[in-house]
Amino acid sequence: MLVAAFAVALLGACQPVQPPAPSAPYTHPEPPGEVRDDLEIKSLRAAVAESLRFLDAVPGGRLLGKWPRRVTAADVRASLTEFLALLDEPPEPDGSWPRRVAERFDFFPAPRSAALDDVLFTGYYQPVIDASPVETADYRYPVYREPDELRGRARKAAGYSRRDIDVLDSLRGRGYEIAWLRDPVDRFFLHVQGSGLLRMTDGREVPLNYAAHNGRRYTSIGKVLIDQGKLDRETMSMQRIRAWLAEFPGEREALFARNERYIFFRLGEKGPLGSLGVPLTAGRSAATDHRVYPKGALLFVETRTPVVGEQGELAGLRPFGRFVLNQDTGAAIRGSARVDLYFGTGDEAGAQAGYMKSTGRLYLLLKRRVAPLN
Repeated sequence: MLVAAFAVALLGACQPVQPPAPSAPYTHPEPPGEVRDDLEIKSLRAAVAESLRFLDAVPGGRLLGKWPRRVTAADVRASLTEFLALLDEPPEPDGSWPRRVAERFDFFPAPRSAALDDVLFTGYYQPVIDASPVETADYRYPVYREPDELRGRARKAAGYSRRDIDVLDSLRGRGYEIAWLRDPVDRFFLHVQGSGLLRMTDGREVPLNYAAHNGRRYTSIGKVLIDQGKLDRETMSMQRIRAWLAEFPGEREALFARNERYIFFRLGEKGPLGSLGVPLTAGRSAATDHRVYPKGALLFVETRTPVVGEQGELAGLRPFGRFVLNQDTGAAIRGSARVDLYFGTGDEAGAQAGYMKSTGRLYLLLKRRVAPLN
């Protein structure tokens, strides 16, 4: 269903921000001062194509959002189709193309950030994890599929918390295991990311995708460590959490248990899949609150991305502007001022995602209308 965001580990869920009622007279909003894109167009085309594939299965009249106006699946499809057509046009003499986007699309700033750089951007990625299809002396930590008794019912009724499953072994030996991992820390962060690529002992690489969760409440272990004074909010990152867990292994089990939400997985042929059920594109897919931003829609972001040094350290921040597609969501992604950016697969992507925590601006793009509809 979804790829969980790394922000689930770093931050508590933000309070929902209600979008403004669409009662004010419609005007074309001003685009950002400079519309630019720092990645190759090929990845952008691929991400747009995946959103269109999702929309192929959605009736055109279905309402996908009420902000900044009533937005239907047909509206999002028309906007993406227009955007692809623009990308096919001959480039400007200077080789650029983003300027034409500002002429043919409305850029709607995030509801609470029309003039402020107050959208928080974090990152997530697909980890590559060593795994075994069977339990061995080295591979002792199971990854589970969704238990049969949780299907189609209120998941809380089954009573399985993280402690129940991982400490008391409530599911072990009942045929729900689909793979086994070496490291319980890797397993926990696999739950945080919501998907992974399993590097099996038999040489296969198998995508592991989100299937369901146990219905229990999510608690951020990063926030727990901050509240307990064990880590600083200013230096919080995935790398800092992992380092703390390595330094204090005796506290690991109790800390993990604080986050009762448990993720169940399924083996797949493609991955990672976002909440729209289509593959995510590195650098181009984003997770937002789908109660605010229409599923599959085109977004423009302005923020700063981490620069990672040769030793894996944070070496600085680089400003960038980029078009992304709204293709995922997550437990900690709530309200109009939260966005999670998908960085890709493997350690390099994980290093960037782990340090990603910057404010910036977010815009929803819709094809301009001559006569606006409210």
